[in-house]
Amino acid sequence: MTGPAPVDLIHLEDADGNRCIVRVTGRFQPDILTGHDILRADVLVSASFIDARLDVLLFQHDLDAWQQDLADLVPGRQAGIGGDRGLSLTLHLHEDGWLSVTVEDPDRLTTLLGIRPEENWVHRHQEDLQRVRQTWPSEVIETAPGAYQWCPDRKR
Repeated sequence: MTGPAPVDLIHLEDADGNRCIVRVTGRFQPDILTGHDILRADVLVSASFIDARLDVLLFQHDLDAWQQDLADLVPGRQAGIGGDRGLSLTLHLHEDGWLSVTVEDPDRLTTLLGIRPEENWVHRHQEDLQRVRQTWPSEVIETAPGAYQWCPDRKR
């Protein structure tokens, strides 16, 4: 049996060919309590000077933070994922609508892209986040620090 098709959490692309995509590909450790709700994702970055594929693990708190960042995003503010471990991706929204996209992987790459996203990109990314959560819902409960159990309504 194969799992669900990959779902883009972030998909930014402009007419100049600059793009940054975070594509969720599945669970990190399916059916293992401590790794089931962690999601694997590919980070695809390309521009005239770069073409890279990196990987990142997304925890449920990363998705929660991304949701809050998107809701609060106004010119001059930032939204991002990762950062407290491994790869981090930060979007800085400018007054003129441009995004500065910073991708930092401490062991492999640091780059900055300028992307002019489509008009309704924040709303579309909020919908993409919901699609990721529907495809790979949280199915583990932490009952105490370091103690986990399956959600009673877990679908198998």
